[in-house]
Amino acid sequence: MAPNSAGRPTLAVVGATGSVGAVLLQILSQHADIWGEIRLVASPRSAGRKLTLRGAEVEVVALEESVFDGVDVAMFDVPDEVAAAWAPVAAAKGVVVVDNSAAFRMDPEVPLVVPEVNPHAARVRPRGIISSANCTTLSMIVAVGALHAEFGLSELVVSSYQAVSGAGRAGVETLRAQLSLVAGTELGTSPGDVRRAVGDRTGPFPEPVALNVVPWAGSLRADGWSSEEMKVRDETRKILGLPHLPVAVTCVRVPVVTTHSATVHARFQSEVTVDKAREILATAPGVVLFDNPAAGEFPTPADAVGTDPTWVGRVRRSLDDPAGLELFVCGDNLRKGAALNTAQIAELVAAELTGS
Repeated sequence: MAPNSAGRPTLAVVGATGSVGAVLLQILSQHADIWGEIRLVASPRSAGRKLTLRGAEVEVVALEESVFDGVDVAMFDVPDEVAAAWAPVAAAKGVVVVDNSAAFRMDPEVPLVVPEVNPHAARVRPRGIISSANCTTLSMIVAVGALHAEFGLSELVVSSYQAVSGAGRAGVETLRAQLSLVAGTELGTSPGDVRRAVGDRTGPFPEPVALNVVPWAGSLRADGWSSEEMKVRDETRKILGLPHLPVAVTCVRVPVVTTHSATVHARFQSEVTVDKAREILATAPGVVLFDNPAAGEFPTPADAVGTDPTWVGRVRRSLDDPAGLELFVCGDNLRKGAALNTAQIAELVAAELTGS
């Protein structure tokens, strides 16, 4: 589909009233104004709500086939089953769909794109759909991708420290409620005391998350792995074009509202140096190198939240492997981990459609 007569593409934001949708609207208001009409779309129960976009109030319309008439690009942030049902409907109308769900990520006919790493992949989209990666993958892949381009990645071991907002608004509400139950107490000093105080108010988590860490995120997969761990493995392989890359992941939920962190052990095809790795990371698009432990400087979620880049620190060469690097990374799971990456992909498509 060609852009509208004004020369700027028409955009639909599907899932505009959700937590990631809210961040998407912020980003659309902050980034260069490359879009013509922007339609805000949500479930019928949200239709009629008014949201602020680019300084004006825009009324939300209900998700139905007609909302895609005349649309060039649609950004989807909806549950997997909704995306699976509606993204092909939009694509059949000639819309380029950028989908933030897991519905199409591993479909061989759907590119999985991180613009700083594999922007070329966005141009080949047989189904008219482009997928954005999982928030945990996105918290580290920009940094890992930059190092891979220089050194050639041969193995990856990751432990994530995932914020509760990765489980949606229910996750955030659960942590805040639990914190109110434990604040000002002596809890956390005897077995089971936090669990007894929290009771059945664990929300989307299998264990209390306040004063605790929970070594689980997602749903159960074969051999004891979780869906979140398998996403990081499978998506990293697809984004980097390394289908046989050895990847081991352990996902852990921590009492942080927003911003995922990860420890990364990356092994490369040849010997690496910290100086070269730091040079690469310091100049890589979408990465901030913040790494001076002697001065107490390293990334934390409390500092990275609300920002766009992947923050990287604690860069060390492995003590027992000259081809290995150790890193600590932080990335806002609602921005680069969701809304920002989706918006960046849509901007790539808009540039392609307009020839700019």
